[in-house]
Amino acid sequence: MSSSLLQSVTASAILRVDKLVPYIFNFQLSIKKVSRILAIDYGTKRTGVAVSDPLRLIAGGLETVETKGLEAWIADYCRREEVGVIVVGKPMQMNGQPSETWRFVEPLVARLRRDYPDKEITLYDERYTSVLAHRTMLESGIGKMARRNKALVDKISATIILQSYMEMKELRSTKYE
Repeated sequence: MSSSLLQSVTASAILRVDKLVPYIFNFQLSIKKVSRILAIDYGTKRTGVAVSDPLRLIAGGLETVETKGLEAWIADYCRREEVGVIVVGKPMQMNGQPSETWRFVEPLVARLRRDYPDKEITLYDERYTSVLAHRTMLESGIGKMARRNKALVDKISATIILQSYMEMKELRSTKYE
């Protein structure tokens, strides 16, 4: 290949790359704008917490927090990570009425909405999550003693709430395409 042809090809490639740079930059910005979803399985003693990846594809158990320190924990986590949605499990009885825990969850949700006006705070029905968490632990082969770990059950329950919420959002978004 001649020197002038090589220079011409190189210049052409540079021009093409230069035209792509704004698109690449905008793509990187759009990825950075994507935020996590935080899910909460509230309990009077312990609260299970789960989080999505930044692209909101995968739900994973994060940890179990003592409920009395939950709001401080959320504040700290939201300072470290970009969170766009906080999903709180809505405690319901089988007949659809709020359960006894609702009297604690409702004020928590009000405080979260007040403290985080830039985030979507939403409730999601948490019926059956503890049953599903126990079943998941049993089917995964976790030993009997580990299955008695209530903190693990809370974390798995929060993950189930998050996964169910994400699936519901995905179904709603594809329904109208």
